[in-house]
Amino acid sequence: VQIVESGGGLVQSGGSLRLSCVVSGFAFNTYDMSWVRQIPGKELTWDGPDWVSSIDTDGSHTTYADSVKGRFTISRDNTKNTLYLQMNGLKPEDTALYYCAPEKHRKTWDYSGQGTQVTVSP
Repeated sequence: VQIVESGGGLVQSGGSLRLSCVVSGFAFNTYDMSWVRQIPGKELTWDGPDWVSSIDTDGSHTTYADSVKGRFTISRDNTKNTLYLQMNGLKPEDTALYYCAPEKHRKTWDYSGQGTQVTVSP
């Protein structure tokens, strides 16, 4: 199983970024997928990084944390085994290391990979 996140960067408050997550090694189109984020300096809890958003297998149903609702949009392209997160109206509190994971394994997933860093300046 390999997951590679990309698209992060440094932006000013109010800016936008589009994150991508390319998956290989499992049947991507059969899994609900999620984005999570680890805020710098915040200790990991038993259920992993902070949940940001989830999408079902065909993209017809999406859910969002209250903190990002109306600003972020999750989507997927099953033909490319890729998950996306369009982030608009970024705020300094969105600064974090972002990861994707299958939703059913989100709380126990190994987040030791590089993820993609998003830094939002005031």
